Amino acid sequence: MEQLSQAMVDSAGSAVELAIGLIGVMTLFLGLMKVAEAGGLLKIISRLIRPLMVRLFPDVPPDHPAMGAMILNLSANVMGLGNAATPFGIRAMQELDRLNPHPGTATNAMVLFLAINTSSVTLLPTGVIALRAAAGSANPAGILPTTLFATFCSTLVAIVTAKMLQRYFREPDRARPSSPGVAAAGISESTATGDTPEVEAPYPLWVSLTALVCIVAFIPVTVFFGRSISPWVMPGLMVGFLVFGILRKVPVYETFVDGAREGFQVAIRIIPYLVAILSAIGMFRASGAMDFVVNGLGRWTQAVGLPPEALSMALLRNLSGSGAYALLASIIRDPGIGPDSYTGYLVSTLQGSTETTFYVLAVYFGAVQIKRTRHALAAGLTADCFAVIASVFICSLLYR
Repeated sequence: MEQLSQAMVDSAGSAVELAIGLIGVMTLFLGLMKVAEAGGLLKIISRLIRPLMVRLFPDVPPDHPAMGAMILNLSANVMGLGNAATPFGIRAMQELDRLNPHPGTATNAMVLFLAINTSSVTLLPTGVIALRAAAGSANPAGILPTTLFATFCSTLVAIVTAKMLQRYFREPDRARPSSPGVAAAGISESTATGDTPEVEAPYPLWVSLTALVCIVAFIPVTVFFGRSISPWVMPGLMVGFLVFGILRKVPVYETFVDGAREGFQVAIRIIPYLVAILSAIGMFRASGAMDFVVNGLGRWTQAVGLPPEALSMALLRNLSGSGAYALLASIIRDPGIGPDSYTGYLVSTLQGSTETTFYVLAVYFGAVQIKRTRHALAAGLTADCFAVIASVFICSLLYR
């Protein structure tokens, strides 16, 4: 019991120390992201993905506010702006519900949108990079190639699964609008234009396809040359975002400070979560229960490249984003593991390439009172499973 008591106190203190150490890196990254956002990078990404979104969601009229909100949500997720993505996502669900002839039942568009969100389509896992840097990683951006590969696989699986399962989980019969557009959906122009953020005219389809091909082509480049590229990522992001802001005539210093202030607040807000999870984990280890679980499951999960610590991370990630973040912090700060070990890279990749599936479903569907979710959970969990498989594969290839 003495060891348990000491573990509680030490873990709580370590949690606060971790949060304080994270403040500097978090403020730096969110300051840079604020400069990019103010320079219009979000709009550029929105214009790039709009032609693809129109084809993915044929049931949603191209000029409907739901399309604009979904595009802004996914654009924010791509940039790693989770806090900005959630309001857009809730607004998108509200607008999609206006197109829903059967309130309370999720439409195919709703399910596909949620599946893509739960697959965590992220190109810049800035939060995880910041945490690895705070934990003393020699190569904090080394997860860029692994995260890019895993998130691409999970997003692709999410889209394919949602499209396939909608054949078996059919929507109730409905009379479809005879003509596209806002008016056909039974929505007045004033309601449609409301306060939904506007999205500028899209780029031509060939521009969007070219950008997609470049991203896909970049994946094998990062896989084979990841060790050489990753040290350049953080300096490249800093220089690139600042130059982008200057070229777009953004007041760089003032905008950076605004974003950095948000980063400070984020780092402070996670202290209670860190204290709770790190204290629990500290007691779990001190009691000997961790050794019992590791010895019991280790020989089974280790054989397929998934250490028990990573298994816990994969399970918790579906339930709690803050809890998974705190668990990630405890794992990579463990002297026996560290951020630059195989396990450290794997849990970091899992954090950056998966999403809190149950939380996303609860928040987004709860916002529009959806009770019959159809195949949304199945599509989301399938994408999560493939994200774990892809993470194990790519981390084994690069860092094992």
